[in-house]
Amino acid sequence: MNTVATLAKKPSKLGAVDPKATEPSRPKITVFGKPGVGKTWGALDFPSVYYVDTEAGADLGHYTDKLKKSGGVYFGREQGSQDFLTVIEQVKALATETHPYKTLVIDSLSKIYNIEVNKEAERLGEKDGFGASKKPAVRMSGTLIRWLDKVDMNVILICHEKPEWSRGEQIGFVPDAHEKLEYELHLCLRISKEGESRKATVKKSRLIEFSDGGRFDWSYAEFAKKYDRHIMEAQAKQISLASPESLTELNELLEIVRLPEGEVEKWLKKANVESLSEMTNDKIDACITMLKGRLK
Repeated sequence: MNTVATLAKKPSKLGAVDPKATEPSRPKITVFGKPGVGKTWGALDFPSVYYVDTEAGADLGHYTDKLKKSGGVYFGREQGSQDFLTVIEQVKALATETHPYKTLVIDSLSKIYNIEVNKEAERLGEKDGFGASKKPAVRMSGTLIRWLDKVDMNVILICHEKPEWSRGEQIGFVPDAHEKLEYELHLCLRISKEGESRKATVKKSRLIEFSDGGRFDWSYAEFAKKYDRHIMEAQAKQISLASPESLTELNELLEIVRLPEGEVEKWLKKANVESLSEMTNDKIDACITMLKGRLK
């Protein structure tokens, strides 16, 4: 048999697309620094902010005036901002529901991260939040990052700062949250105050417009000079999650069709989700089609 002809009959598993077919992404940013340097003030300049205030630090008049001027809204302690899972649910809603908001600001991530660490440390009887007490907070951080990847909004995670150590010596500062945060998003900025100006220093960057070590004034106007304003100010697009009917059909097929062990886990990993209910409608439909094909 002709080997080339045999290979041609096999369906390809390659899933790559033309790189130019992918849509430009909105910037996803981690911002950190000392208290009072203007982290929040600069973030509120971004367009149509959905502001999650975990510290009740921006409920003063001059902050809320600025937020309202940007076309933004406020989600504070009374709405559940100090509960990590509630904040994740808000991000899921922003990713899947129609709304007018273009920028998500969580201020600060440090607050809800450390609340979870301290809560677990108290439950375990640990001191200072070391060891196992960090596990729930790290796990929730991972879930949050996955949904931030999906949400079609500019994202700014504001953090406190903590010392960075190497071999017993302090070598700088990093965001006060889980250790990998500064590598997770597109950009990590340290904000500092110099006289009356607020400066952003690029600590880590995946964006060609922002080189490591670069500095600029921390404001939306200056940021938009470097990044495409049209992308940042475009209307958000929502993802369509699978319907309950599609999930029921899929689960019924999974009861009938025997799949190799770990196959469903591969689906979840490829879709970057934790459960079938978080998969998009088109992906669930593709799984249903595949299972029906195996039935035949």
